[in-house]
Amino acid sequence: MKAAYIREEIQIPDKVKVSLENNVLKVKGPKGEVIKDFSYAKGIRIQLNEGKIILETTFADRRKKALLYSIIAHIKNMITGTINGYRYYLKVISTHFPISVKVSGDEVQVSNLIGEKNIRRAKILPGVKVTVKGEDIVVEGSDIYNVAQTAANIESSTKIVGYDRRIFSDGIYIYKKEVIGLEQSD
Repeated sequence: MKAAYIREEIQIPDKVKVSLENNVLKVKGPKGEVIKDFSYAKGIRIQLNEGKIILETTFADRRKKALLYSIIAHIKNMITGTINGYRYYLKVISTHFPISVKVSGDEVQVSNLIGEKNIRRAKILPGVKVTVKGEDIVVEGSDIYNVAQTAANIESSTKIVGYDRRIFSDGIYIYKKEVIGLEQSD
């Protein structure tokens, strides 16, 4: 069943500055700036008005409603990221050979994974900070999508093919993710 008119409002916190131009939303806060292009959302109108982001649509079927509420979730993630930031924790697991991990420029280099001589590389996306502390790797930033993709790049760069995963469990694995400042984990 179609909804004739849907209007949703998102309150903008005091610490955050939001600008909208041609459906490109820029959210700037104390932890950084996140920019996202919503021009793909045909039929959904986004506007700024008196400290609120207003989203409107008409004659919304299931697909259009899902798109509207996905955009709302994206905007809330942008606001949360610019106020608090996001952090992912990864653990280096090595049972056979000691794995060495280092950050070099815009990539993470993993060497000596199951005794390999080549260096495996994982790309670090813009706005993301990666720190290596012994067996732990911490990935943090204000854009949840860049932080999550960087953590996934690191994890997938150590994927081992052709070995039994029960015996060769070597690699780097995500074990915790959180919003910085909140005592929340998934």
